[in-house]
Amino acid sequence: MTTGTTDNLTPAQRAAAVRRLEKSIGSLAGVAIQRMEERLAWYRAMPPDNRSWIGLVVQAGIAAFVEWFRNPQDRTAISADVFGTAPRELTRTVTLRQTVELVRTTIEVVEEGIGQIAQGPAEQAALREGMLRYSREIAFAAAQVYAQAAELRGAWDARLEALVVDELMRGDVLDDTVRSRAAALGWDSASGLVVVVGATPKPLDNRDNVRQHTALVADAVHRAARRARLTVLTGVQSDRLVVIIGGADDPLTATRALANEFGPGPLVIGPVVEDLLSAGISAQAALSALRAAGAWPDAPRPVLAAELLPERALAGDDAAKAQLVTEVYRPLESAGAALLETVSAYLEQAASLESAARMLFVHPNTVRYRLKRVSDLTGLNPAQPRAAFTLHMALALGRLAGPGTGL
Repeated sequence: MTTGTTDNLTPAQRAAAVRRLEKSIGSLAGVAIQRMEERLAWYRAMPPDNRSWIGLVVQAGIAAFVEWFRNPQDRTAISADVFGTAPRELTRTVTLRQTVELVRTTIEVVEEGIGQIAQGPAEQAALREGMLRYSREIAFAAAQVYAQAAELRGAWDARLEALVVDELMRGDVLDDTVRSRAAALGWDSASGLVVVVGATPKPLDNRDNVRQHTALVADAVHRAARRARLTVLTGVQSDRLVVIIGGADDPLTATRALANEFGPGPLVIGPVVEDLLSAGISAQAALSALRAAGAWPDAPRPVLAAELLPERALAGDDAAKAQLVTEVYRPLESAGAALLETVSAYLEQAASLESAARMLFVHPNTVRYRLKRVSDLTGLNPAQPRAAFTLHMALALGRLAGPGTGL
């Protein structure tokens, strides 16, 4: 193990050096803590209990070096147990960069102390080389601790995010618990939100297991959201990918920034709602529209759930039926029988102004004027095929509903 090194101590010399190191553990740790107090502002700002834990970590690290130096023939990699004297929560308080500063300061103190501890050039050279090699091992151990902590936090965050999205999709939001959970995930949007649903992309490698693929999809969505400066929550529900977007001024533009992270097929945006507690409304509309989207093969991608109201109504969505009656039929009904008669005749006559005018015994300009009123009241231009289809469906549903009543 010592080949190619300057560690040529006899067993007696090593044992003597170890005894002197053991006696110096307390004093070296004290000097290291004092130096951190002088140099590191983040350490000075910590509460006393956390500083106490860091002191134990420093002392454990020096003690581990002594044990590591004691057995040159059995130098396995230092484990993360060096940091096990402190609670796991300390990794949330002390960053990796701060841990590097802690380790650097401690190693610097020990290296300076070697001059007083070692007796003779051979022992001093062996200790310095040992500290150099040990510092590499302790750096790997620190990286392992933070990697494990990050992995645990990532897994926990993923489970929590999936839970939040699932609750919102089911509409099981009865109190502010979901807000607290979302806040723990970094959700900071106080303004409106939309729910977007589409297909889950297929794995690039068939060897990917479900959990790995789910994590990869969620990570890709979050990366795209960060690039677009969007606040999102995402969940993979089997073959369906759900993304909740918060604070987007333009839902279509926001969704286009994430569209590449979805699989092929329809991509539907639910209506804008006030906050997370109302997310179930947007989710139900988006899911209904996704199920009905196959009836409109030429639908844009992404498409608003409101644009699929006719297809949703045909698929049996009572909310879509009620929305067509409330937002299209009732305004026309309230405006007088002439508008309903005119738009009905126009649609029946294959969008011909002249034919509709003859059917109604009025001038074509009168039909034109009334159709403009229809467009102003409903936002639907009867001359456009898609709008005409929506109007036709609204008229049929409104007639079935009866005058002045709900659906």
